[in-house]
Amino acid sequence: MRRLAIIEAPSVLGLRPSGVQELPAALLDAGLLTDLDAVRAGRIEPPAYDPTRDADTGVLNPRGIAEYSVRLADAVGDVLDAGRFPVVLGGDCTVLLGNLLALRRRGRPGLLFLDGHTDFYQPSAEPYGEAASMELALATGRGPGLLTDLEGRGPLVRDEDVVALGFRDADDSARAGSQPLPAGLHAIDLDGVRESGADRAARRAVDRLTAAAIYEFWVHLDVDVLDDAIMPAVDYRQPDGLTWRELEGVLSTALGEPRAVGLDVTIFNPRLDPDGTIAGQLAGCLRRALSAGADTDLTGGG
Repeated sequence: MRRLAIIEAPSVLGLRPSGVQELPAALLDAGLLTDLDAVRAGRIEPPAYDPTRDADTGVLNPRGIAEYSVRLADAVGDVLDAGRFPVVLGGDCTVLLGNLLALRRRGRPGLLFLDGHTDFYQPSAEPYGEAASMELALATGRGPGLLTDLEGRGPLVRDEDVVALGFRDADDSARAGSQPLPAGLHAIDLDGVRESGADRAARRAVDRLTAAAIYEFWVHLDVDVLDDAIMPAVDYRQPDGLTWRELEGVLSTALGEPRAVGLDVTIFNPRLDPDGTIAGQLAGCLRRALSAGADTDLTGGG
């Protein structure tokens, strides 16, 4: 039986203090833990936010992000060592680095990357220096060494061990000068999801990850992968996206795989959801998906 452990990771070091730091409280207050076998495994407070772009790296708060990633990795590692499944509530997308670092310490991880954006910017192309637009690039070893070589471990995940699913910003990113996703990284954009159907796309993604020589994989969820019509409570909006049913199906398929060992949830901004309606819908979607994977045996990962 999969037992869950909730880690609050309210970092906005890779973005700005816009409200996403309130995500953990909003989802917990909305009943995320109702009827789940879950414990609270602590809250990792970030260092102070510095709005000045670092001159050496071109990134906001690079040292703070590096330090925070190590502390978050420690917390995630403790949960994994206790035989529980970490659910990390961000925060911005740079919490992914700490989560992957925890897995990288244990071997060769994989990543299912669910995001409305590719988040593959290089610092020279990111207009504000926000690492939350770069975390997939950083995780695969592209960017300043301070953030791509945490603990001297090099890339946290190999290109071929990543599946990016549901993004819809490729044209906008190219116009802005972002580097493209590498050929070795498996990409299923929103059009690809729609062409095959979300359930089949999710199955393809999980099959690819489990066919690789990985020990375990992480699931990253940026809620802007959802349709803007149902998830307007994000800082960088764009049209279209997944439905609630599609997201729940993708997560249920992924979390039902024994080698899926953790999930993070990022970018939901409760300040843009003043009556809490969206928080309730998101909490329900996550709760059902986590329940669908509740019978997964964590010892099945290798």
